[in-house]
Amino acid sequence: MDTALWVVQIILAFAFIMAGGMKLALPKPKLVEKMAVMEEFSQQTIRIIGTLEVLGALGMLLPAWLGILPWLTPLAALGLALTMLVAASVHARRSEKGMIAVNMMMLAMALFVVYGYWFA
Repeated sequence: MDTALWVVQIILAFAFIMAGGMKLALPKPKLVEKMAVMEEFSQQTIRIIGTLEVLGALGMLLPAWLGILPWLTPLAALGLALTMLVAASVHARRSEKGMIAVNMMMLAMALFVVYGYWFA
């Protein structure tokens, strides 16, 4: 179970660091070219989302890896799961079914991390 948890945590962290980093690094017009859904948000909101994604990814890895406040790991995963629920609702409003599937997969992975730390 530990190996599976770490594999899922690393995959999720990589995905969220990449997505969040892109939201932090690129201006809104460049983001809209890559992700049309970003047109719905202000530049400031995009930066906040990116910051939360990067911090959530780091929070899911570092506490467990360093053994410092490891109870933060499932909380970060829960935060990322909630992020995916909100993202799925935005994509649903835009009728972007493919993105909803990606959001649900990432939601399931984040909930697996929560389950692995709190219930397994």
